[in-house]
Amino acid sequence: MRAVPGSAELAACLKLRFAVFVAEQGVPADQELDALDETALHVLALHGDDAVGTARAVEKAPGVWKIGRVAVAAPWRRRGIGKSLMRGIEAETQGRVFLLDAQTHAIGFYETLGYAAEGPEFLDAGIPHRLMRKDASAR
Repeated sequence: MRAVPGSAELAACLKLRFAVFVAEQGVPADQELDALDETALHVLALHGDDAVGTARAVEKAPGVWKIGRVAVAAPWRRRGIGKSLMRGIEAETQGRVFLLDAQTHAIGFYETLGYAAEGPEFLDAGIPHRLMRKDASAR
């Protein structure tokens, strides 16, 4: 896992996100990209030259980071890549509070990393989600 230093790596992140969210989960393509991609911190997991996982984080307030667009290529799931992405992005940001909108089927995964669900379920791109939070002291 590494922070994305340039446009070629960002293109790999976006390609992987499209494969997971648009092609696999049916998120409308026009909802997958947004203006935050230009300023967000992106991380990329590689196997050789192949992008196998990605995530991004946006600083919402000093020390408060919103993590999103966590995606792992289907053949690489359940191999620890998602956990590596999350730990890596937390380390890169050195935040004190982390927020994310978790797809409800992934809540258990995030709970194993110290996140707790808050508030009611909501729909994002037609997919049920819940807000999750982790304070740095929960590491």
